[in-house]
Amino acid sequence: MKKGYYLITIFSLLCSIASAQDKKAPAYPLITHNTYFSIWSFTNDLNASTTKHWTGKDQSLLGLIKVDGTAYRFMGKEPKEYKTILPAADEKPYQCKYTETGPTGNWTDLPYNDSNWKTGTAPFSDDKTKAKTLWTSKNIWVRRTFTINDLNIDKLVLKIFHDDNVEVYLNGKEVYNFEGWVSDFKLVSLKDKFKNKLKKGENVLAIHCANTAGGAWLDAGLVDEVKAKAGPVLLARQKSVDINATQTIYNFECVGIDLAVIFTSPLLMNDLNIFSRPVSYISYVVRANDGRNHSVQVFFSTSTTLAVNNPLQPVITQKYATPVLSILKAGTVEQPVLQKKGDDLRIDWGYVYVAAPKSSGANQYISTQVNAANSFIDNKQGPAPKQGKQLALNTVLNFGNVGAGAKEKFIELGYDDLYSVQYFKRNLKPWWKLNRKATIENELSKAAAGYTSVMQKCDKFNKAMYNDAVKAGGKNYGYLCVLAYRESIAAHQLVKSPKGEILFLSKENFSNGSINTVDVTYPSAPLYLLYNPRLLQGMLNGIYHYCESRMWENKFAAHDLGTYPMANGQTYPANMPVEESGNMIILTAAIAKAEGNARYARRHWKTLSTWVDFLDKAGFDPSSQLCTDDFAGHLARNANLSIKAIVAIGAYAALADELGYRSVAVKYREIAKAMVAKWMKMADAGDHYSLVFERPDTWSQKYNLVWDKVLKLNLFPAKVYKTEVNYYLTKQNPFGLPLDSRKTYTKSDWILWTATLADNQNDFQTLSNPVYKYATETSSHVPLSDWHETTDGKQVGFQARSVVGGYFMKLLDSKWQQ
Repeated sequence: MKKGYYLITIFSLLCSIASAQDKKAPAYPLITHNTYFSIWSFTNDLNASTTKHWTGKDQSLLGLIKVDGTAYRFMGKEPKEYKTILPAADEKPYQCKYTETGPTGNWTDLPYNDSNWKTGTAPFSDDKTKAKTLWTSKNIWVRRTFTINDLNIDKLVLKIFHDDNVEVYLNGKEVYNFEGWVSDFKLVSLKDKFKNKLKKGENVLAIHCANTAGGAWLDAGLVDEVKAKAGPVLLARQKSVDINATQTIYNFECVGIDLAVIFTSPLLMNDLNIFSRPVSYISYVVRANDGRNHSVQVFFSTSTTLAVNNPLQPVITQKYATPVLSILKAGTVEQPVLQKKGDDLRIDWGYVYVAAPKSSGANQYISTQVNAANSFIDNKQGPAPKQGKQLALNTVLNFGNVGAGAKEKFIELGYDDLYSVQYFKRNLKPWWKLNRKATIENELSKAAAGYTSVMQKCDKFNKAMYNDAVKAGGKNYGYLCVLAYRESIAAHQLVKSPKGEILFLSKENFSNGSINTVDVTYPSAPLYLLYNPRLLQGMLNGIYHYCESRMWENKFAAHDLGTYPMANGQTYPANMPVEESGNMIILTAAIAKAEGNARYARRHWKTLSTWVDFLDKAGFDPSSQLCTDDFAGHLARNANLSIKAIVAIGAYAALADELGYRSVAVKYREIAKAMVAKWMKMADAGDHYSLVFERPDTWSQKYNLVWDKVLKLNLFPAKVYKTEVNYYLTKQNPFGLPLDSRKTYTKSDWILWTATLADNQNDFQTLSNPVYKYATETSSHVPLSDWHETTDGKQVGFQARSVVGGYFMKLLDSKWQQ
């Protein structure tokens, strides 16, 4: 198929999208490859906000178009410029006075006598590895005197990182207070009346911070938000946005020109070479909308914040070329490879790349981030900085004269992380580097050469996946699967172990930052069982390796492999013995179902047998322990967790039968069936089954039951399914079915599993449609959260997590029941 034909197809698709009704999303995926290379728009209009990393930190992609010399912004916003007045510790070490005993008198005033206070260096924290001054008490009072000579400040901004509650005073006047904590620096714009409290000469910033629970942290400074100097630019009118499995497509209108912007992350699971390649396409299609010809240029600017954890980290840049590509590159000066671990972090090693085919005639150059837009608007590039902070990699595509015929050009955005994770003290390169001769330049070149072919493959997959999901659960369900696809995949990294095994390692995003958490793999599994069970093996292999080594001495499965990106052994402080053992057995059985054989189970049969015997002894009536819903706390006699143990024992029996171990299969199936009969009595609450055994006043979603249906184990009678579904239909709130009787919040992945228990489409859609309502109407504009409140549709916690792969459970069941 020729490129011209593909262009016609693309534009006809765009026209049909433009005429369709927009479907909203909590946030819109733009560049999605792994947990470090994941950029989103947090607003419905692409040009209404700065694009962000999934954590919410700015990672600016800026897009402008010139039509006959008039500039329009269609993507992102011009970044704000800040000038440091009083540096925080992330910029420069500083000392101040502090006390952990409540002070008397006017301690916030400049003339206060603090000579009896201690002297300490910020930051103050209870984290011994990061604190410059250790703070382990409940309260701390800090006084920082400083001298300022220039009062020419546009807007005074407080820069503060606090955990927990904080009160801030400037020269005796309270300028800010907040109950709660933040996980990084927060910029707080202060009113002009507070700016006027600053004096030429000596001033004091006084802070009280109270640690109410958990960690402790305090660090603060002051910055000036410099007044913007942007040139004349209009806003392009966004006509539509459409999301499919691998693409997000925007349509804009300017005077005389229509512009389509297509973000494609080709996450095609049937081709791991393309799937693992850390390169996305940004395509631009332009055509006249008024029957006239127009001069058109498109500008794309990538901030170097894509390659830093902290925007103040210095970077180096480079402009160079290969025989077929023009390339811009940026990365930190420091290059601290795999030196940081945790949740709310961005990568600060490796390099970001912007590439354009030489055939496109692209003009590439480097500027400061704050001057990027004006460099295009005013046609003044200026000297290219090779090193600095907050720089920009800029590309101009000249479309020439554009008439009624559509013209298309694309650029590539890529990231080479050098090493992706540490796995039991070995630093592992990403999957695409398995060939020792692999380079990011070669990957960019292959992506450019294969552009038309890859786009066709994406288009084919997008349509097939959506149509299959609609057939299984309806249009609303199909859209939920579309929203989940890239989000789930981008919460992982694909590597190969030193033993040569595939590893597809998740990060527990905005939860605790664990790597390869088993009870994150468990809800994620349906997506990967459908499209490449080998990837699910990659989610289990590390856990099997760990549990089969001398590092793990328990008779049940581990919870995780560490804190991302360091997979050196479990770091979660509590075990989930029934939860994780049941998960591992069930998922191993699901892999056997997907692959049509139990060879994978045979490799780990001894371990599976140890775990099933543990569940036989401790799984039916669980003692007080955590399950995957650990945010709800410890719970004893959990009837849903008991189901997991029963189904796992039944799944083990099915595996034994597949492997020819007939007597073992009979034994464990009888055990499982006996447990079912007992379970039905102990959980019986009349019109439903209880959350807690022998507590009929409780109820819960029995989402673990779905594997009995999907794997066709036939352990539980249809009566249990029907009773529960009928009861759930009476318990719904506007934005979904609560998780259980304790709270009104829910987990949307579990709702889709619970809805799959229904024996008819009407009941399935009645239970699943409120999740669609949540996804399209929530006021929480972050990458789709799986934990939300059913009364108002607001996020409770979590975002951008792998577990939304669980939305595919209905489709998996539909495929496997055929």
